Amino acid sequence: MSKSDTLKRIAAALERMAPPPVPAPDLTLAEAFLWHVEPDRLEPVHKVNRIDLDLLVGIRRSRDTLLANTRQFAQGLPANNALLWGARGMGKSSLVKAIHAAVVAEGLPLKIVEIQREDLPSVARLLDHLRDRPERVILFCDDLSFSHDDQHYKSLKAVLDGGIAGRPDNVVFYATSNRRHLMPRDMIENERSSAINPSEATEEKVSLSDRFGLWLGFHPCSQDDYLAMIEGYCANHGLQIDADVLRAEAIEWQATRGGRSGRVAWQFFTDLAGRHGVSLSDAG
Repeated sequence: MSKSDTLKRIAAALERMAPPPVPAPDLTLAEAFLWHVEPDRLEPVHKVNRIDLDLLVGIRRSRDTLLANTRQFAQGLPANNALLWGARGMGKSSLVKAIHAAVVAEGLPLKIVEIQREDLPSVARLLDHLRDRPERVILFCDDLSFSHDDQHYKSLKAVLDGGIAGRPDNVVFYATSNRRHLMPRDMIENERSSAINPSEATEEKVSLSDRFGLWLGFHPCSQDDYLAMIEGYCANHGLQIDADVLRAEAIEWQATRGGRSGRVAWQFFTDLAGRHGVSLSDAG
């Protein structure tokens, strides 16, 4: 066998071993998608797990700010990346999904793609798929945070800063986190105390949150807001119950959970609806 034949066989074998090229995603299949790797693909989500924007109580300022930013973006106008940070269970991820639905309901073309934190190293490939497409896309990462020796934050800079190529104009990044600086406070303090130049030691990591144009804080809710959430759920699902009974049961429920939040309010209402035979799919 000649040398050229051998090279052809080797080339053919390598071609068979190589993964097939990833087809361009069809963003017309749905309004929402999940990003997966190995292999890279966008999975359409035809029914998003979300609640109506009007049912999110106690976060009016954050709601209005994020809604305006998202509406601007969907209209092709400049918009900021957004970090929603703060207390657990106060509707951070629910707000992102509800606002996407509200903007789509206004007739504005807008897609949302959720990426898992552990898949952030693949974000550059995802941006390549989305770049130069006509659709406007919210790239959403829920519960974003970084631990010791976690290098995923470097991949996030591809979204926030974009590097040489720049972040695509048709993509904006929304993230939720329980931490304002996306990492544990003890990690920041330990690095500062052990560094030769404390101010430089953590600048790269701490300043990551500064790259978000919008910081929206979510704080523990008051008892009035907690009860208003539950009353809103009851009205939306047509569940009629004596106001005094509802208040007493709701307060008892929060006491057993050791605190109040939007999540606790929804968990109480789920239990209440079940006991009264009300289906949660029967929203009015």
